[in-house]
Amino acid sequence: MILWAVLIGMLMSAVDTTIVILALPTITDKLKAPFLDTIWVILIYLLVLAALTTQLGRLGDIYGRGRIFNLGFLIFIIGSALSGAATSVDFLIGARGLQGFGAVLIQANSGAIVADYFPVRERGRAFGITSMGWTIGGTLGIVLGGIITSLTTWRFIFYINVPIGLIGFYLALKYIKDNQEEKVKMDYSGTGLLLVLLVLISYGAVEIAGNGVSALNLAMLVAGIVLIIPFLVVEKVVKSPMLILRAFKEKMLSYSLLSATLQAIGYLSVLFILIMYLQGVRGYSPLDSALLLVPGYIVSSLLSPRMGRLSDKISPGYVASTGIFLMAIGVLIYYSMGVATPIYIVVVGSLATGIGGSFFWPSNSSAVMTAAPRDLLGSVSGLQRTLSNIGTLMSYVIAISIAALSVPRNVAFEVFLGVDKLQGGVSAKFMVGIHSALLVSFIILIFGALSSLATGKMRRFNPHTPDKVSEPEKV
Repeated sequence: MILWAVLIGMLMSAVDTTIVILALPTITDKLKAPFLDTIWVILIYLLVLAALTTQLGRLGDIYGRGRIFNLGFLIFIIGSALSGAATSVDFLIGARGLQGFGAVLIQANSGAIVADYFPVRERGRAFGITSMGWTIGGTLGIVLGGIITSLTTWRFIFYINVPIGLIGFYLALKYIKDNQEEKVKMDYSGTGLLLVLLVLISYGAVEIAGNGVSALNLAMLVAGIVLIIPFLVVEKVVKSPMLILRAFKEKMLSYSLLSATLQAIGYLSVLFILIMYLQGVRGYSPLDSALLLVPGYIVSSLLSPRMGRLSDKISPGYVASTGIFLMAIGVLIYYSMGVATPIYIVVVGSLATGIGGSFFWPSNSSAVMTAAPRDLLGSVSGLQRTLSNIGTLMSYVIAISIAALSVPRNVAFEVFLGVDKLQGGVSAKFMVGIHSALLVSFIILIFGALSSLATGKMRRFNPHTPDKVSEPEKV
């Protein structure tokens, strides 16, 4: 039941990273809000995840992972209910921020909970199952967003989390117990700097994409980038940094975290680019566009547990690097698309990236937690999710920015939201931007694969992480 609780938590938090995408046109219309405001319904959720995951993973080390994990369920449920009841876009953005806070508490502690309850030889399988929750969540988010919005009201894309969350909360409360509390301090200054720089970069980039370059927008973007320097300086001097430098002394851990970050940056934007292609260039409805991408997610969900078991038997670095290479091949398949390409090519690409994901996600998680020092399992679990969430956030920003560089900005936002179809020469110009974005994604994925490949000779059993752990119920 422990795995079921973690699976449900990962499922819900993953669903809400994608479910809003296809509902944005309806939300924009019903709440009478401009595009540049409604896009923050997505970005605020990702910002909270990106900035707070490491620190809230540390809360699990301090106060007990079971307690913090259960609190995450409650906050997520409340945030979901408030999001569904929103009467203005500002209220919805605030409720989504609260929802994201609950998702952080769940995500940041899930990997460490698996490491607490499962011996090293079984972790690949366990991470495979929890990774299945992430991939299934991505599928459900895309499909449910279209189905629910089409058949009922956009509000139910948030209300659906309430009954599911209550089930997960019950299981977690009953079966997941607190670990031994550890004396770990919080890094408020580092967290604050990270949050500020991510907000500045995201807001500046979105404003440039939507309204063009101005002195203010450019200054915000540059300021956010420049703040990376004082952030790193602070992390070197504080006693308990959120960027755990001691963990990075483990070379295999560093490579595994780097590959996870590059995979998120390189791959997540592909989904949004494909939706823009299918809706804006090919004229498919949001729901039909989502259904074309479903086969890859289904295959990934089915194969993830098997690939997790495979990484229990051989080096997880080899399995993970194979996965990213397959994802890169899928991106090359997408790169071959044009304005009249047979639509089955999209399905083929989806299958390639889906299979690659089933190789990468469970084995990378297993590699990270195996290489992590035992006393930092919660913090490393949070750091892993933080880096992946930052990559996801940057993917959104990249997708929006590239679209705006390809066609007139207002048209790009309409295509992104699925409310317009490009015609004639404009469609061809938009394809140039899509190809450029896919090429960038391919290059990033190749670097991620090389980073993962560097962990191939990693010892399967880390002396930091004892093989024998307590054996509570795992079913």
